[in-house]
Amino acid sequence: MGKFGIVEFLTLIGSLGIFLYGMKLMSESLQKVAGQKMRSILASMTSKRVLGVFTGFLITAIIQSSSATTVMIVSFVNAGLLSLSQSIGVIMGANIGTTVTAWIISILGFKVKMSVLAIPLIGVAFPLFFSKNKKRKSIGELIIGFSLLFMGLEFLKDAVPEIDPTSDFVQNLGKYTNLGYISLIMFVMIGTLLTVVIQSSSATMALTLVLAANGVITFEIAAAMVLGENIGTTITANLAAMVANVSAKRAARAHFIFNSIGVIWILILFYPVIHLISFILHTKGNPSSLLSAVSIPIALSVFHTFFNITNVLLMIWFVPLIEKIVIKLVPDSEEDEEFRLKHIDSIMLSTSEISLLQAKQEIEIYGQRVTKMFNYVEKLYAENKIEKIDKLFSKIQKYEDIIDRMEEEIADYITKVAESEMSELGSRRVKAMLEIIDDIESLGDACYNLSRALVRKKEANIKFVEKLNNNVLKMFELINKAFAEMNKNLVQEYSEIIVNDALQIEDEINEFRNKLRVDNVSSIKVKEYKYKVGIMYTEIFSISERIGDFIINISESIHRVRK
Repeated sequence: MGKFGIVEFLTLIGSLGIFLYGMKLMSESLQKVAGQKMRSILASMTSKRVLGVFTGFLITAIIQSSSATTVMIVSFVNAGLLSLSQSIGVIMGANIGTTVTAWIISILGFKVKMSVLAIPLIGVAFPLFFSKNKKRKSIGELIIGFSLLFMGLEFLKDAVPEIDPTSDFVQNLGKYTNLGYISLIMFVMIGTLLTVVIQSSSATMALTLVLAANGVITFEIAAAMVLGENIGTTITANLAAMVANVSAKRAARAHFIFNSIGVIWILILFYPVIHLISFILHTKGNPSSLLSAVSIPIALSVFHTFFNITNVLLMIWFVPLIEKIVIKLVPDSEEDEEFRLKHIDSIMLSTSEISLLQAKQEIEIYGQRVTKMFNYVEKLYAENKIEKIDKLFSKIQKYEDIIDRMEEEIADYITKVAESEMSELGSRRVKAMLEIIDDIESLGDACYNLSRALVRKKEANIKFVEKLNNNVLKMFELINKAFAEMNKNLVQEYSEIIVNDALQIEDEINEFRNKLRVDNVSSIKVKEYKYKVGIMYTEIFSISERIGDFIINISESIHRVRK
């Protein structure tokens, strides 16, 4: 082995950096060029498990990033457009998609001198890169990323020193590569660690291919590292999901379980599989990958593809079991309720009327969610411990964000439905639904404003006398009655709603608010309590009455569908 000092080491790291940057630039620009189309495919092609696997493969093969595919999967699970079961299928397909990277590197990177074309390709892409047209600029970035990827690979091949079979390095490495399964497990762990450190299974794969092609590591050791890379890429996703929501955690855990079980069974059959691949390639005229470093890149790509395809074919039957395991590992938590649409889909159904039925069911959940938000506001009013107040307020803030996003998603869906032909009744339903979701969003805002007032009350240490406290609780009781009536109306058929009960509750809320307003002025005059107490008290019952206004608006919007 030639001299390998700090400069040579930095050259190796720099070469890997160029490769990694090229891969990142290529992946990101591909997503800009075809990202929206990819999202549409992902949303529409996952109805069946096998179709989901194919979709995951297709998207990952195109955008060259299983991480990007996983991010899209998680966002769709969050939006309720993919179930957890469907997302597992797409993740399985994404694993097969990553094998395309190995084939590109093996065939183009080692068989064809792509680096000769790299600079001319950058010359072609250079004018596009400075274009004001976003699509042309993204195409320029794509070509430059592709060129940098192969330049980095060429530099990487040159940066790995020639190996002398009699050198101390080879002799020392031999001590760790001839220990059977102990060696395999050790290099699986090295592959895992490298992938976690580099944060890219594609870059680790490229490094493994170059080390194997240069004779630094054997075919068996390279294959073990590839298995480690399959686990490493899932650890990266799990680390990212640590601060994410329940859906993201479950998808990441499913990925880890799927890949880990695959690595366990392939390790049991490791040596027969390795020898079979080497034998098949040898019969096709290639030198034995067990003896010649030249044929290792292709053999390694075959191994990687065989492992991922076979693992999917075996594990696809156990998707429901994996789903149950991850739900058990990451249970639903009230502390971590997430934004998930349950009924509406990204694709319009065969008729607009059926699509509207889905929207109606989603609006029912929307109404229940804002009701739950108000229940947390009530708890906040009753709470006196600072840490619990902070926790409740944080939860209310989260609900406010969820309610805003739900309005946006449902409104987009209903607007799309409205573009198709529908009956007069359907048109009235669309109008009512858009009004309803707008009022529910306003309800969320009002609940949030009420919670902010309550936090200010606690911070200012304002205490209500018993009469004021009882009045606030009575107002909350009336609001709860209004919410119950609203949710009852949301569940019923819109064209059959009669709003007499809802109007009666609204009258009670208004009359009670008027009474409290008059009493408050009188009490402040006779100095029954301080002026700032009266101001805070007024703010609380006024916002509560406004909540009642938004609630009755919802029932009235439903009622108008009858006319």
